[in-house]
Amino acid sequence: MPQNFLTCDRDQPLLLPPDLRDWLDEDHLAWFVIEAVEELDLEPFYASYRADGHGRAAHEPRMMVTLLAYAYAVGERSSRGIERRCREDVAFRVICANQVPDHATVARFRVRHQEALGDLFGQVLGLCAEAGLVDVGVIAVDGSKFAAAASDGAIRTYEQLATEILEEAGRIDAAENEVHGDARGDELPQHLNGREGRRAWLREAKKRLDAERAEREESIPREREERLDLCRQRLVEDWQAERRANRDYEAYRARGVMKDGRPFGRPPNPHTPPAEPEGKINTTDPDAKRMKFGRNFIPAYNVQAVSTEGQIIVAAEVTTEGVDFEQLDPMISAAERELGDAGVTDRPKVVLGDAGYWSNGHIDSLRERGMTPIVAPDTTRNRPRKTRLGGPYDFMRRVIATESGGALYSQRQWMVEPVFAQIKSNRRIERFKRRGRAAARSEWRLIAATHNLLKLHRHTLAAATA
Repeated sequence: MPQNFLTCDRDQPLLLPPDLRDWLDEDHLAWFVIEAVEELDLEPFYASYRADGHGRAAHEPRMMVTLLAYAYAVGERSSRGIERRCREDVAFRVICANQVPDHATVARFRVRHQEALGDLFGQVLGLCAEAGLVDVGVIAVDGSKFAAAASDGAIRTYEQLATEILEEAGRIDAAENEVHGDARGDELPQHLNGREGRRAWLREAKKRLDAERAEREESIPREREERLDLCRQRLVEDWQAERRANRDYEAYRARGVMKDGRPFGRPPNPHTPPAEPEGKINTTDPDAKRMKFGRNFIPAYNVQAVSTEGQIIVAAEVTTEGVDFEQLDPMISAAERELGDAGVTDRPKVVLGDAGYWSNGHIDSLRERGMTPIVAPDTTRNRPRKTRLGGPYDFMRRVIATESGGALYSQRQWMVEPVFAQIKSNRRIERFKRRGRAAARSEWRLIAATHNLLKLHRHTLAAATA
């Protein structure tokens, strides 16, 4: 008896046009993302296109948003990878209706709609709230380092930058020479002497400068020569901020009394400011900072997330600070704003954070707003830090030592840490694809939005099979 097989004739033409709905199961993630995006308000995307219909036709924004959302959900963020999968992957072909946006189109769409893509986070959070997934009675905050799209070898000092600018551009700024002659024009006055106690002034000046840069949302130039000029400008701005802080501190000391009216103690130790900018900056991504990443130090961003007991992210932000102790109050405030915009009327009652978030001022601020912060004062149990003894530290240790306090704090580990594990391990997202703080923030919020979409998809599947 002859063998019996199904025929495999690749030259057989299709007698009837294919139906895309036959290509994927009804409960496939691609269909869910398509339906979810249909519920979102995409007016900011459409508003950037001409309304008169003139010009070359563009890909439909709703399709492009759906494509990016699904691609990020399955861990595909490379524009070339997305283009390839639009040809080879059935789910991608269904989303694009057999169209194939090229990688340049995908990349330009991300750049053009950077802010709108980041704002999808709030709308997806609203969908989760409508499904009853956002319970904010207990929330947890945590941070993680994401590598920047830059190499550690691209870090330069001020002098190295000046040399590279001369070598690569082959010119000197004639305008500055005409104004300042042989001088640079940004030297610190000789009479300024730094002293002990200036650190707070310098720190506040640096924070204000970083906040101004964040508000400007500067894009990182693609041309290397332009990036070198930007990096030099950043280092000079940092130096000038130090100069202003020194001047303000001199005036403060000249008053003879502190802000609360008490007289100063002994004169501070003298300090000589640097003769030129001493900092270092990455010429590939000037916003990225060198942070500890495992056992190494690499250019990175510190991404922050606030999550619920159901591991729904309710706030997602990016900071250039390598430590977390100044992020507690800002992140909880961000969570309150996001929840309000999503239509959630409940407010957080308990806030959980590890020892890196300890800040007396931030903890007091949360208490004044009716929340109960439970933040570990120590990184390890039974080994109190020598710098954290007495007062609020001992009180928090007693709270965590109680049965109810310990039970609440133990929730932090499985509320927020698995969020980063799912993103980094399951979806293989550990490095930003775009450069600049504004671009990194947009990408992180899109990553967080797709995390919530995946949670909503699983909830929908569980409800359908219950």
